[in-house]
Amino acid sequence: MTRSIRVLSLYEGFFAGGARILHSDVVEGLARDGAQEHRVLSLTASARRDASLQLARDDTRYRRLRAAGVQIDAFDRTAGDRPIAPEDYTAAELDHAAALFDDADVVLSLKEQPLSLVVALDRAGLLPDIPIAACLHRSDPTHSGPALRWLTDAAASGAVTATISCATSTSEAYARAGVAAREARVIDNGIDTRRFRPGTRAERRRIRSALGIPESAPVVLLAARFDAMKDPGLFLRAVARHARRTPATHYLMCGSGMTADNPAFRALRADCGVGDEVALHALGLREDMPELYRIADVVALTSAFGEASPLCLVEGAASGAVPVTTDVGDAARMVRDFGLVTARDVDAIAEAWGDALALRPALRGAALAARGRLDRRRMIDEYRGAIAGLLLRDAIAA
Repeated sequence: MTRSIRVLSLYEGFFAGGARILHSDVVEGLARDGAQEHRVLSLTASARRDASLQLARDDTRYRRLRAAGVQIDAFDRTAGDRPIAPEDYTAAELDHAAALFDDADVVLSLKEQPLSLVVALDRAGLLPDIPIAACLHRSDPTHSGPALRWLTDAAASGAVTATISCATSTSEAYARAGVAAREARVIDNGIDTRRFRPGTRAERRRIRSALGIPESAPVVLLAARFDAMKDPGLFLRAVARHARRTPATHYLMCGSGMTADNPAFRALRADCGVGDEVALHALGLREDMPELYRIADVVALTSAFGEASPLCLVEGAASGAVPVTTDVGDAARMVRDFGLVTARDVDAIAEAWGDALALRPALRGAALAARGRLDRRRMIDEYRGAIAGLLLRDAIAA
């Protein structure tokens, strides 16, 4: 093929989340180098999640893709608690989507939820014979609701020809759930190490001062949305326990719904025994995460399920924080040599935070030494090869 490969990515919507950050990094990187032409179809123009309404045009990923020259189409819908079902699409939406599919060489679906559109097009006889890959980012597909059935059915029919998973645990979990595409590939996550880097002393002083945090105070950071998957209650109970031992510690909670404006968050904080005397900063959705990681001593993850290759752990590590995580997805493999893995137990988590603070000099050095393998350029190169390979194998099969 002498012209550029034309790639269409399907998004359920533009809202906060690690999978959208990752996939948008890939699309932006591949679009900027000119070897491939990338376009995005978002099934929604806004999203109601975690007690907030998020508009696609306000999303950082949306703005960065547009700045990179990526054209974005969006249906006039709002994402909610359940994904759009195949029967929900209008005739006009199917016609518009069919035209975009016809103009693409390869289609990538960001997670399995957008595959309802593939199923709908297939039922309507509008699906072209091109490679379609589902990019998967969970380690527990049973929490995907009806989207798991759309994926298994589309893979069985040959409509979805490949899966690209961000973790070995993800690929294995979807195989156990009955997903049998012709090809299954794993590409580890990567991050922009130019953005996620250690702070200078002056930067750290400025950032801490803006938040009212003393220069010498330990900082534990949770970057997650207010969702049962992330188990913010477990984090808050560990905060209550850890604060009794080290009352000078400051705790940052960043993510959609992690704010006192959310009544459910306020109630959970009270139920978990985190009083006003605890230096807890509920910052909500933030666009300055690189800065917040630079002042963190510990980046925590207390997730209960669903994680595959959590970006927050490597973003924090590349910035000089020590990751402390529950054993979910590939988290333990990711932080090997520079982080700690803990049981899902309040006392164990609080103790692990204490160990991380005590061992921070050595673990910080190991984390910074690993920055090269965490960089997104390796990930983007692997996606470039995977996309070209999908097209080549499809041509050979034909």
